[in-house]
Amino acid sequence: MYLKTIQINNFRLLKEVKLSLQKDTTVIVGRNNSGKTALTEIFKRFFSGKASPFHLEDFNLSSVDKFVEAYKAKLDKKDEDVLRGLIPSIDLILTIDYGADKLSYGQLGEFIIDLEEDLSEAIIKVSYQLKDGKIDALFEDVADSIKGDLFEKLKERIPHLFEIVVSAIDPTDSNNYSKKDLTKLTNCVGVDFINAQRGLDDATQTERDVLGKVLGSIFKNASSESAPEDMKNKTKELEKVVGEIQTKIDTDFKDRLNALLPALNLFGYPGLSDPNLSTETKLDIKNILESNTIIKYQQANGISLPETYNGLGSRNLIYILFRLYDFFKKYQSNPINYQNHIIFIEEPEAHLHPQMQEVFIRKLYEIANKFSKELNEEKRWPVQFVVSTHSTHIANESSFESIRYFFTKPEHKCQAFIKDLNEEFVKDDRKEDREFIQKYLTLTKCDLYFADKAMLIEGPTERIIMPALIRKYDALSNSNVLSSQYISVVEIGGAYAHHFFKFLDFLELKTLIITDLDSVDKNDSNKSCMVSKGTHTSNAGIKNWFREKDDLIDLDTINKKKNEDKINGFRRIAYQIPEEGKIIIGRSFEDAFILANPKLFDVDNADETILEAAVYNKAAEYKSKKTDFAIQYAFTDAAWIIPKYIKEGLGWLSENMNEVIVKKNEIGVKENE
Repeated sequence: MYLKTIQINNFRLLKEVKLSLQKDTTVIVGRNNSGKTALTEIFKRFFSGKASPFHLEDFNLSSVDKFVEAYKAKLDKKDEDVLRGLIPSIDLILTIDYGADKLSYGQLGEFIIDLEEDLSEAIIKVSYQLKDGKIDALFEDVADSIKGDLFEKLKERIPHLFEIVVSAIDPTDSNNYSKKDLTKLTNCVGVDFINAQRGLDDATQTERDVLGKVLGSIFKNASSESAPEDMKNKTKELEKVVGEIQTKIDTDFKDRLNALLPALNLFGYPGLSDPNLSTETKLDIKNILESNTIIKYQQANGISLPETYNGLGSRNLIYILFRLYDFFKKYQSNPINYQNHIIFIEEPEAHLHPQMQEVFIRKLYEIANKFSKELNEEKRWPVQFVVSTHSTHIANESSFESIRYFFTKPEHKCQAFIKDLNEEFVKDDRKEDREFIQKYLTLTKCDLYFADKAMLIEGPTERIIMPALIRKYDALSNSNVLSSQYISVVEIGGAYAHHFFKFLDFLELKTLIITDLDSVDKNDSNKSCMVSKGTHTSNAGIKNWFREKDDLIDLDTINKKKNEDKINGFRRIAYQIPEEGKIIIGRSFEDAFILANPKLFDVDNADETILEAAVYNKAAEYKSKKTDFAIQYAFTDAAWIIPKYIKEGLGWLSENMNEVIVKKNEIGVKENE
């Protein structure tokens, strides 16, 4: 039994999204402000126990406009059913698959209302919606023509006029549903959180040590009536020790404390002399653990160091393990065991070095299995983890099947979208690309999931000099468009870039592919040569871009391609073209760079035939020292200009996607004039 899908409507950026969950661990990735936090937050709100956990500002922007539409409809005296259909609600729809547990529904039985024996899914809808009979109260005394007045009234009234409604929905008929108490849901599905900000970096003297505080929660769960016997016995031993201390407090300690009290009759005010004050001090073991217990780290020389003296990474990892153990004990101790237990972990990478991040995501579910095996008589803890991260190490170490990609689109303001890599790359025609990309991401830790834009480049020369190229382009265009964006630069080479094409389209990530013309002479065993002497290209990326079936594609065809031919949806390819006023073309980046700056390399010549040969030979001198070439012109010699093919590519990359009309399934992009 597991939570199969989550659908969210009208909450912040999550206007209408649906994502599937893995049975073990699902990893949430994406750029900042792409809706990842909203996923966790909606569960916090609905499972917080508050009667009215939302406000007007929590509604998606488009649904806020629906309030205006509903108000106008009320002024037009529309029927109540029409008005209720317009007034938005915040919805969380859970689909639970119980196929493997049909004989033990448990609390889920409350939400199974279909009569189909072959079905094995239960749908639970949790809505924050307007209470029955409250339409008039919602729009009462709103100024007819002032939208601002409507919003001010809504801000005040929504927390009082809206309520949480839980419904069990028939998977075969959405009109067949049954309302349920929220407690039925919270007894069935447990939700816990390990937040991103944990206060672990506060080493002040007033800090209530974070790890020690978790012990209080563990004690509370372990001492409940429904807790396992071995845990209850351990807590009773603690209580016995505290009881012995309490006896001492009730005698000697109390007598000495009473001596501190003033004699009230000294003040002579009527009534103050009547009561005889005395003290009573009670020890609360949970409070002792939470407020007065700290974790120490034993050193080999017998010295114990405070919790705050350990590294932040270690403390963070220990804290997460403590919390997971606490949640496990909470599950064990609950009189009604959850059918599902969802644990959200936000940014576990905090303070962890890269290798530990990779180990964490690999071992996370193993920890849950170990708890079940060793502490729960091998009865499975029905837990699912949802991990949101900005770590390339965690994201790339995770399997494709577990990744859920959150992103936004410029043409859809205030709305997030979610893509499931498992659904897209499980197809047979994606197998080769999937295997290559999975291995590449694991080895290189590239950050495509988190980038605003991307560039695929040939090799180390382009990688080293690319920041300088971007700075020069921004200076020429009098802007900081590219420098201010997070651009992921992936060094992939012309032979493998095509494996990323479908992946980049899937991410809807605007990407510039910078590659080399790689001219060869077909008549001379495909030997590399100057472009003027060549017949074809050997570049796999170019061949795949133009979808040529032949093993080689002729240079004349390539050189006749127009700018629009080099654009395909979110991708643009850039390869060497003639510089202004020239006819000859460079074969590689080095050739093109020298052609753009001939005087810098003492190869300036009016005769282009001679110039091409000189450039080709000069570039060959750098063949074995490409890194030196890149470093020299990236950091030392700055008086050069950008090769034309790269300049055009950076110009395209600097445009915002909302400045470009992208038609669905259309090859090519049409620029707005």
